[in-house]
Amino acid sequence: MYKKEYKARVYWAIGIIAVFFFVFCLILVKTQVIDREIYSSEKSISSRKAVIKASRGEILDTNGSPLVTNRQGNSIVFESAYFPPASEQEKRNEIIISLIRLFEAAGEEWIDNIPLVIDSSGKIAFAGDRENDIKAMKGKDLLNLNDYATAQNCMDALIERYSLQRYSLSDARKIASVCYEMKRLSFSISYPYTFAEDVSTVLAAKIKENSSFYKGVTVEIVSYRGYDDGTIAPHILGMVGPISAAEYKERKDKGYSITDHIGKNGLESAMESYLRGTDGVRLVSRSAEGSVNTTVIEPPVQGGTVITTLDVNLQRIVQNSLRRVLNSIETSVPPAGAVVVLNVNTGDVLASASYPSYDLSTYKEDYAKLSADENSPLWNRALLSTYEPGSTIKMSVALAALEEGSITEDTVIRCNGTYEYLDSTFKCEQLHTTSNQSLKKALSESCNTFFYECGKRLGYQKINEYRTLLGLGQKTGVELSEATGVMDSPEYRASIGGKWYPGYNIQTAIGQGNLFTPIQLANYCAIIANGGTRYRLRFVKSVKSYDYKETLLENEPEILGKTGISEKSFEAVRKGMLEFCTTGYGYRYFKDLPYKVAAKTGTAQAFRTVNGRTMKINNAFLVTYAPYENPEIAMCIVGEGSSSSTAIIPIAADIYEYYFSNSGTVGEAHNEGSLIS
Repeated sequence: MYKKEYKARVYWAIGIIAVFFFVFCLILVKTQVIDREIYSSEKSISSRKAVIKASRGEILDTNGSPLVTNRQGNSIVFESAYFPPASEQEKRNEIIISLIRLFEAAGEEWIDNIPLVIDSSGKIAFAGDRENDIKAMKGKDLLNLNDYATAQNCMDALIERYSLQRYSLSDARKIASVCYEMKRLSFSISYPYTFAEDVSTVLAAKIKENSSFYKGVTVEIVSYRGYDDGTIAPHILGMVGPISAAEYKERKDKGYSITDHIGKNGLESAMESYLRGTDGVRLVSRSAEGSVNTTVIEPPVQGGTVITTLDVNLQRIVQNSLRRVLNSIETSVPPAGAVVVLNVNTGDVLASASYPSYDLSTYKEDYAKLSADENSPLWNRALLSTYEPGSTIKMSVALAALEEGSITEDTVIRCNGTYEYLDSTFKCEQLHTTSNQSLKKALSESCNTFFYECGKRLGYQKINEYRTLLGLGQKTGVELSEATGVMDSPEYRASIGGKWYPGYNIQTAIGQGNLFTPIQLANYCAIIANGGTRYRLRFVKSVKSYDYKETLLENEPEILGKTGISEKSFEAVRKGMLEFCTTGYGYRYFKDLPYKVAAKTGTAQAFRTVNGRTMKINNAFLVTYAPYENPEIAMCIVGEGSSSSTAIIPIAADIYEYYFSNSGTVGEAHNEGSLIS
């Protein structure tokens, strides 16, 4: 019995040993055969994932012509796997100061973001307008200093932390700037540090040639934004820049890192989620012997292609004509203005220009000059500036009066150059001789008296009701930031500390007290042209995947509402706008065009500050559409400081001449040649 038990135990022991040996063999086979790339003879001692940045998507015009593309350029990047570790700070300092001197000798920039400068007296000081950055620098995550720490305290802490005692103050600040930024951006295998962007090929070659000294400093070929013509629609396209601390805090849960770039304004910002693309992932492994292996786990995917409603050729015509005409007008202020051109049947913005303007391709180099320019070339006047619209507003009053029965198309009002209302006398600036004014004539000649009377009969509330139907004093729905504007009322006057006087009932009828954007005025004209349909305006037609295999966004025309105004009333108003172009002041500008044009001009007084001096100026306006019988496009043109509204009409003539050139209309050409959305 005992022998049997002994044998059983032996067999059990042998079985357990055999099982362990079998499992060991399986692990050995997996390690040496299946996973031998990972468990190679080099014996990886560390591995981390790193991001491969995706290229941003491109932005095209409606016909597929490039507006914003990508170009290849050199970035100088510190790779943590090869760069001297923090324990070898002296080696880091030697590499950094050598790079800085190399860049300075070549006249090229490196990233210098620390909010410390050396002032004219040779002392360290805080950089101006960097309060948030200074606070962050003193914070516990960086220098961990008290809020009241001085600039010198910060510099002393940096010198101590990064062993910079043997360097001059100037060199120490430069090295500290790089080291500080590496700390701020969490320099590691997962987060390489970019020392400089868009570096010349010559300078990149010098760094490569001295790679034995510049350990861990690599030249990476990366994508930068490129422009066939950086002057085309810069206010609409916008810029890309490094993500700010506030932007990172808001977007870090969406996969953004502190080293990312992001759309800052324009379509680059509005379409960020489509343009950004999907970053790839690589695995970086360091062996016991110090060598590094990199394996791409997920390749990056380029961002989507944004197809806009803009026509690059029309945009160029608009910009050139706006600049040429404004500079030809004698004014007491620097020339400035805006143009917006719309498709009246879809809400597409075909062109949008603001003057003065700038060049996207040199924005970074020109920024200091542009931002200091009193004429505000960076400001998008077409969408953000609000103006008293002058007599262009009179069509809204005419429509309200016709619909409410205050007048008919045949109503005649006597004008003798002045208008008496309560205890006040108001002038009719456009007419100084006695005459009978019909609606058509009053619109063509812009008789204030006729519309004073309409304002008296209607009151501001009824006028504002119709202006709201016509899209005024409210946003148009475009993808970009736009001003809301103002419709005059007692409530508005009270909000700005003013008082509502009875005379404002008639002054609002000729545009005074109201503030509208050029894009609102263009939309208002488009609604009159198409018979009362208010479209949501759009700059984006569609978004395609980078390979065009998938449609990511189909931005169909959208009707926001119908005015409910009768076609009879619209037609009565349109006749007055046509009269201006056939027998009025607009005739000589439009007579040679192959289609009839409808238009209305206006002027309004405003105040503008130039060189610290505030002066009174006249702003000129034109709203117009064509063809009269079958409208396709509408536009608004604004010229700041123009002596006469007729002075800006040549801009419209240039645009129409281009649009209706060649065979058929440009509208038809768009449909034939545009990208399918």
